[in-house]
Amino acid sequence: MEHEIQQFLTYMAAERGASANTISAYRNDLAQLRSYFVEQAHSGGDDLSPSMTIGRIDTEQLQGYIVHLREQQYAAATVARKVAAVKSLFSYLHGEGLIPDNPAEQLTSPRVGRSLPRTLTIQEVDALLEQPSRWNTPEAARDQAMLEMLYATGMRVSEFVSLDLSSIELQGQRASVRCVGKGRRERLIPIHSAAVAALHHYLQEARPKLARGRREVALFINRRGERLTRQGVWLIIKHYAEEAGIKGVTPHTLRHSFATHLLRGSAPLRNVQELMGHANISTTQLYTQLTNEHLRDVYDRAHPRAS
Repeated sequence: MEHEIQQFLTYMAAERGASANTISAYRNDLAQLRSYFVEQAHSGGDDLSPSMTIGRIDTEQLQGYIVHLREQQYAAATVARKVAAVKSLFSYLHGEGLIPDNPAEQLTSPRVGRSLPRTLTIQEVDALLEQPSRWNTPEAARDQAMLEMLYATGMRVSEFVSLDLSSIELQGQRASVRCVGKGRRERLIPIHSAAVAALHHYLQEARPKLARGRREVALFINRRGERLTRQGVWLIIKHYAEEAGIKGVTPHTLRHSFATHLLRGSAPLRNVQELMGHANISTTQLYTQLTNEHLRDVYDRAHPRAS
């Protein structure tokens, strides 16, 4: 179990851009989960060996863990946080194909307020996307195409780094990218003209220099000619965000901004769900709260009787 937990923590840092404090909280909560199951195994109260094969943990055993947490008289918010860590761990493992089923999918915990995702303004997006153009290097051309693609498609970074050269279609009027999301579900996402132009420049001028003769199928590659990693994408975005003077930007921030800006532009919720690859529309509906906040600002500025 330790190996899987470490994989998950690396994912949270690289793809989700989780802070050091958040990673520390996840590590502590998941260490507690592991300790619980080790104790269960040693006491003979569970059908698990001390080696802790995570794929053998089922929903009933996880529910037993939640009961254990409540018996320790933790506050509801603390239990909810620990359960959220468990759900995130198993969701990641299932999404990566490391376990066949997700035993945490139906877990429930005390209800607490759900925070709204961080999004960028359109002006902040423009400032971020302008940064790579300040340099005339193969890496900068790649980064320009990368940022344009992430904002144009709203892809998860795990989907982005999995793209191959064969994943994109840039010819004609229907440029698009085919990506594989959670649960191995495929979706086709349109690409707008600015992203297409950046991709063409990267593929024709920059990628051959980065590849150095290597026959790499990955669409986006590093300076060694190898597939770009989640950590690499996160570090690149962090660098350009700092250059633009924008704090707290992660690959997922661009995904959140993609959804929010589409909804503010009157895109139908169901279409945004399809573009985002959300299995449940309730996930997409979270972004309507951000849109409602924006509408309130517009109302306050525009209505003659608003204060």
